[in-house]
Amino acid sequence: MAIARWDPFQELNLITNRMNRLFQGAYSPASAEENLTTTTFVPPVDIYEDEHNITLKVEVPGIDQKDVDVRLENNTLTVRGERKFEKEEKEENFHRVERRYGSFYRAFTLPNTVDTDSVTADYDSGVLRIKLAKKAEAKPKQIKIGIGQKTLEAKGKAA
Repeated sequence: MAIARWDPFQELNLITNRMNRLFQGAYSPASAEENLTTTTFVPPVDIYEDEHNITLKVEVPGIDQKDVDVRLENNTLTVRGERKFEKEEKEENFHRVERRYGSFYRAFTLPNTVDTDSVTADYDSGVLRIKLAKKAEAKPKQIKIGIGQKTLEAKGKAA
């Protein structure tokens, strides 16, 4: 069961952004800080399921809790936020900048088995954990299997 919305243009957007950064650096006089803060990034997400919950773990280190927005609307869970570039250090002192800065947006279509009134989110050590409780009727139930004539006899007595 996949609850992630597949975007066929996501890879194309990533390639386009990389090409734009390549040419911006070579042909535009923009400042280094502007180049660092205008890119977007896609935080990695782990999604797993057990019999009671569907859980999403979004990796967003270095982002304050107040800079992350989680919303649930029309069976779509959206997570958006922004990692801001620290202006305390001077850009010319950097030897390498590999962390991504800027805004991000992730959207997930939820199955009908999710109880939208029982969604919780917590943030700890750079990981946002979103728990989506399943509806009671969606949880697996154990069904006893009768053996041959005994099941038929029980049905006949009940009627």
